[in-house]
Amino acid sequence: MRIAFYSDNFYPELSGISDSIITTSKKLAEMGHFINFFVPSYSRKNYNLLKLPYEEINLGERIKITRLASISYPTGTKQGRLVIPTGLRSIALKKFKPDLIHSHLIAGVGLEALFDSKILKIPMIGTNHTPISEFVRYAPIKWKWIQNLTQRYDVWYYNHCKFVSSPSSPVLEEMKSLGFNKPSHSVSNPVDIELFHKKHDKKMLKEKYGLSDFTLIYCGRLAPEKHVDLIIKAAAGLKDEIPDISIIISGAGNEEKNLKELATKLGIFEKIKFFGYMKDKEEFAKQYSAADLFLMLSTAETQSIVMMQAMATGLPVIGVNAWGLPDYIYKENGILIEPNDLNALKEKILFLYKNKKVREQLGEGGKKFVQGFTPLKIAKAWEDIYLAVLKNTI
Repeated sequence: MRIAFYSDNFYPELSGISDSIITTSKKLAEMGHFINFFVPSYSRKNYNLLKLPYEEINLGERIKITRLASISYPTGTKQGRLVIPTGLRSIALKKFKPDLIHSHLIAGVGLEALFDSKILKIPMIGTNHTPISEFVRYAPIKWKWIQNLTQRYDVWYYNHCKFVSSPSSPVLEEMKSLGFNKPSHSVSNPVDIELFHKKHDKKMLKEKYGLSDFTLIYCGRLAPEKHVDLIIKAAAGLKDEIPDISIIISGAGNEEKNLKELATKLGIFEKIKFFGYMKDKEEFAKQYSAADLFLMLSTAETQSIVMMQAMATGLPVIGVNAWGLPDYIYKENGILIEPNDLNALKEKILFLYKNKKVREQLGEGGKKFVQGFTPLKIAKAWEDIYLAVLKNTI
């Protein structure tokens, strides 16, 4: 098959969506399919933010990347790009001769996908990576009518698709409550099991990074909805009970300055390692191996790829009972707490600190759980969906 992927987020932007669709596309290409990405262009500044060379990423012979002219707009990554949809890109799409279009977001590039689908009469599939109510909550414009319009637009857009997925069921349920009525079910993002299953010497890595015996880790964007501040507050509140506590914060975003100021104010800055964005994936995987407990306190996750990577490493996880996280955290692999509950967070961290055997059991449970989400299994799931759409059997 020939599949056109459309996304408003792509390399080099710091984005789980970008990582997911690149991983899936590479596996689909290995299976014999052809992929063409239609994605925003990024300025040299966007590459420099992550210390990346200003050049196109090479994904192999079967994967083409078509960059669309874009303008900058403010996001938590400081890399946001907006494409003005025109329908004129259908010319480039027509040359590719796709069997179908897979749209991954609904902004400028997403609208371009819809225009191109209508102009060339190519079936379109959609994946909703974002809980729309959380998106509008953290959007810079707080006007109620704008928020309502955004929710209606979200449903209107996906009702033009032949099939719609999301990494977790709550997002689809929210859409249905707002009028969404197309075939749908959840499809997980892929997890690079091989990279994160590698065994490393934990003690040696702790020495390398300057970490103590009990290390918490968070990976991902540093944005308000991620609530990384709660991790710092919890660690500060547990200094007496866990004197050897330390934290890895691996990621970048506009909250970094605030988090460093908070850590300094609470007298815990020296116990935190801010690693920024890690472009070296092998080194990134080692950071997980150096830690003892992964924390995901975000209230706007459809799944959390970094949490799944932590499970693949064998780490127990603490997550919040919000959106997609309960779809992936069970008593066998982690602990759920209510959002923004600092006391519960401290209680569970202390419990796992005192119970190494429980940590190990949860870690083993996580490693088994993520075996169902390898890139090959997810790519095969998409292959089945694409074929069903083309045969009108979905």
